[in-house]
Amino acid sequence: MNNTIIDVSHVKRSYKTEEGIIKKKQKVVEALKGISFSVQEGEIFGLLGPNGAGKTTMIKTLTTMLTPTSGEISVLGFNPVTETKQLRPHINFILGGERNLYWRLSAYDNLAYFSDLYRIPRAVQKAKINELLELVNLQDVAHQRVETFSKGMKQRLQIARGLVNNPKILFLDEPSIGLDPVSARKLREIIRELNNRGTTILLTTHYMYEADELCDRIAFIDKGNLVAIDTPQNFKLKADNVSIIAFTTLGTSEKNIHRLSDLPIIHHVQAENRGYLTNIKLHTHDPQTVVPFIYETLNGAAIQDLTITKPSLEDVYVELIGGKVS
Repeated sequence: MNNTIIDVSHVKRSYKTEEGIIKKKQKVVEALKGISFSVQEGEIFGLLGPNGAGKTTMIKTLTTMLTPTSGEISVLGFNPVTETKQLRPHINFILGGERNLYWRLSAYDNLAYFSDLYRIPRAVQKAKINELLELVNLQDVAHQRVETFSKGMKQRLQIARGLVNNPKILFLDEPSIGLDPVSARKLREIIRELNNRGTTILLTTHYMYEADELCDRIAFIDKGNLVAIDTPQNFKLKADNVSIIAFTTLGTSEKNIHRLSDLPIIHHVQAENRGYLTNIKLHTHDPQTVVPFIYETLNGAAIQDLTITKPSLEDVYVELIGGKVS
């Protein structure tokens, strides 16, 4: 039987801001517009969406850092607003980037400091810290200053920091942002290992392949609204009637590229300039009609490497959230 450990019901979060230079005007921004979802014990649950969608705001309301304007939240049976002290020992929160570490301390001393903050008994700290350093493959540099670490090493140490209190739920806000592919892969391996050990993980990311590889379920958020929620596999199955036409063109104009979006059966056009070449990706339900239209519209331009494939999770994301042309 599933055990719900995060329950979010009709949560809204708004704040006031000012716009204008000379004549300032107050504006109310709705970061969350009535979001509802639940997370089951043992899941890796993903929150995906563009910048400003409300992902970080949602995580901050779940981790006691922000109070929702309205709605109800339960995390491990606690209310994050009224039962903050009871909840915090059981969760932890890791931001992407290199924040929340003391660079002039060693990796070991960082973990010892945060262990003290969580009142981990000194008698068990040494064994616990060594175990965490081994988990994130930093045992050989345990006593080096963090300022000497690469970005990937710092982020792995962040993961270790987030585990000093043995959290039942670990919140990861874009943990692999800015990492090189090798470091990002190592981080994903650590996340899977943590989940295999029983830690429930709520993850935000911009990287669709990362969400596809890691997440049991995904919620797409856009402009403060929950757009859709399902497993990565089901999302791709639901989009099975969509075809992705990808090709490279040389010698076409931006005007002609925009003309491609005029055909109603083309749902989305992505264009990426790379010097003299332009990589184009189209979404359509009718590739047989669209392919001749491409050659007719881009008449005179060289078209190379045209392929027709089924959608990836990134393509599903574009279908759900993307605009007509990007």
